[in-house]
Amino acid sequence: MKKKTDAEKIAPKCEYCAYGRLSPDKETVLCEKKGVVERDGHCRKYKYDILKREPRRPRKLQSFSEEDFSL
Repeated sequence: MKKKTDAEKIAPKCEYCAYGRLSPDKETVLCEKKGVVERDGHCRKYKYDILKREPRRPRKLQSFSEEDFSL
């Protein structure tokens, strides 16, 4: 069984496409192939660009005390 890469795990969106550029109003994407499209749409020409996606921030770790580790 083939493992999925990070690009395959992410749902396709025009926002992350190599052919799209975010418009000045940040509501739509200017696509080289289709023109003006919605940010969450996608088409057959979709090509994932890893540099356009901003990863989620990591969760803050819990703070533990000495009592948590004593028996």
